[in-house]
Amino acid sequence: MIDERPGDPEPAAAEFWQRWQELLPEISAALGDREPQRFEHALTEAVAAIHPELQFSVDRGERAIYALVISGQEDPALRPYTDAWLAAAPVADAIWEYHDCVPPVPDPDGVTVNLGEQRIALEDVRVVAQVDDEEQVVDVAVHHPAFAELDGAARDAMTFLPLDATLGERLAARRLRRVESADEEPANTMTLLELRALVRKVDGQPESPRLE
Repeated sequence: MIDERPGDPEPAAAEFWQRWQELLPEISAALGDREPQRFEHALTEAVAAIHPELQFSVDRGERAIYALVISGQEDPALRPYTDAWLAAAPVADAIWEYHDCVPPVPDPDGVTVNLGEQRIALEDVRVVAQVDDEEQVVDVAVHHPAFAELDGAARDAMTFLPLDATLGERLAARRLRRVESADEEPANTMTLLELRALVRKVDGQPESPRLE
């Protein structure tokens, strides 16, 4: 049974990385067989032992083959735990890299999300964006043709997931204010890559920054 009382961040992080090394052969084999469900329970327990409110994912890496992401979803109370976890992480190599927030994918148009039996391509997402120049934030409405067929929870997931994939969790939290879904495609929409350029401009980033 998992102790849901979080301990001190540094010892908890050290224990995680010891457990990670123990699990790594099993994780590598499962990923090689394309059966991540074989390690999900064990890795869920290991992450919850750091703090029960942390979330994780194993994704395609930006520079390595795989990325392990453990995120506090920008909750300041969880920041000491993700900071300690990342500080104690092994050096990234050709196989694994590590992130303490969801990073942007290089090209969201190439991502397809599986929701139950449905495969939803992010290239079909369209967004209406309104910039508040005074507050330097952006309000968005997100549309996908499949929205009308999704239940509330799935539609919510498909509203926020494309934004995190496009902007990365940290930039989305910093510059997006109101986020809504739209069952019908509004007028004057833009693609996800056009949204990325707009939000990065609001954030004061160069037009074509290198992904970190």
